[in-house]
Amino acid sequence: MRTFTALAAAALLAAGCAAAEKAAPPPATLTVWADDSRAAMLQQIAAAFEKDRGVRVKIVQKAMGGLRDDFVSQAPSGQGPDMIVGPHDWLGKLVQNGVVAPLDLSAKAGQFTKAAVEAMTYEGQTYGLPYAIESVAVLRNTTLAPAAPATFDELVATGRSLVKAGKAEYPVGLPVDPKAGSPFHLYALQTSFGSAVFGRDGKLAIDDPGGLKFAAYLRKLAAEKAVSTSLTGDIATTAFVEGRTPFLVTGPWDAPALVKAGVPFAVDPVPPAGPEKARPFAGVQGFFVSAKSANPILANDFLLNYLATPQAQKALHAAGGRPPAMTSVREELAGDPVPAGFAAAAAEGVPTPNVPAMDAVWADWGLSQLAIITGKGDPAGLTRKAADRIRAKIGS
Repeated sequence: MRTFTALAAAALLAAGCAAAEKAAPPPATLTVWADDSRAAMLQQIAAAFEKDRGVRVKIVQKAMGGLRDDFVSQAPSGQGPDMIVGPHDWLGKLVQNGVVAPLDLSAKAGQFTKAAVEAMTYEGQTYGLPYAIESVAVLRNTTLAPAAPATFDELVATGRSLVKAGKAEYPVGLPVDPKAGSPFHLYALQTSFGSAVFGRDGKLAIDDPGGLKFAAYLRKLAAEKAVSTSLTGDIATTAFVEGRTPFLVTGPWDAPALVKAGVPFAVDPVPPAGPEKARPFAGVQGFFVSAKSANPILANDFLLNYLATPQAQKALHAAGGRPPAMTSVREELAGDPVPAGFAAAAAEGVPTPNVPAMDAVWADWGLSQLAIITGKGDPAGLTRKAADRIRAKIGS
């Protein structure tokens, strides 16, 4: 009888434990969307968070081209991620659509450059954790071009002389998308003529007097074969790696591969084409928490206590080559000429506008540049027509 009772008690205990195990809720999951240049490193950073918090972090690799718009469409229904990583100029559209949550960065703000924090701020509210500041610069093959040109005309002349001597194939690797133009890469040259995408009054300004002078200069570059719709980013980068062009206009995202390839290069700020300083678009990369996240406390914990650390910031820099936004990490890398060169170039830049209207600017702006490069009309007229189309879209 005692044996039966003991067996029955053991069976009940086992059944109770099994029921408890069955009823235990699964661990919480944080989902982060990132592109291929950051996904693997983020998973490594997340490993400590998973161990410390008992939380699963799922890093989903997404193509950068569609990440923002997929997030905007999926977040309202709760189907999107808890966090995304991307550039600060997404912010206007993200806030306008109500898909990102404000972030209390007060305890960490002093660890980042003022410009990086300001870029993650929209209408007085901070929404993102910055981790990198980037802009285009001129990569110069130090064997082909030992000295940095003072102006873009001097740069082109150096490149053309090397082509004429049979030492290069292209005078400069200035990437142009054959379908979308190259407003981002060309903006530094445009600003050197005193132009801007938006003026101080917030109105579109690509067809201001400086913008029209730049349009004429762009046609001149095409005539000199210094810019072409057949020289895409991939072709320009390959030409630089193979020593077939002395200069490449690009950002820090290409630097790790170039260093690995053993290319002898220096990083210089874009020299001016006009009478003023060349000021490229400066972008700040960072992390945003979804306003529809099911785990906002965990998301903020991961963001502020695991991503906003020197170790994580250094790891992200190593993965993508972008100059860090955290001041202490920037100081550590000051002796490395590649990140230091890109940091200096970005310091000359102007933040890419993060207003929603910017979405309506890129396409027509880029198409007008393609038409100018391929000689399909008067540069000034093409620029004015593009500006008129953009104003019709944004109501300005």
